[in-house]
Amino acid sequence: MTTKVHLTRDPGTKECPIEKTLNMISGKWTFLIIRDLLIDGTLRFSDLRRSLSGISPKTLSTRLKDLENKGIVSRTVYPEVPPRVEYSLTKKGRELEDILLAMKAFGMTL
Repeated sequence: MTTKVHLTRDPGTKECPIEKTLNMISGKWTFLIIRDLLIDGTLRFSDLRRSLSGISPKTLSTRLKDLENKGIVSRTVYPEVPPRVEYSLTKKGRELEDILLAMKAFGMTL
């Protein structure tokens, strides 16, 4: 992100930009899915399940669909038998890296 932004209250807007971001990426497991895709690049569903110990297949599927609908994750289906599906971050998804790095840096101070 190249735009310099300052924290302000924007009473004239319907939704705060911070709130919009939180709404886009909120939900249990969402940050960890994004983290894994930032670290590993393209992953299959089974790779994500292995990495995210404790996530149910239904929850993972729901989170991936939601992230895809929001333009954060892209899904590629290969016409093979059995079908191969891979997930990767879009440009918009990769732009979340600075947020995750800031969260990691803060977490390391706790």
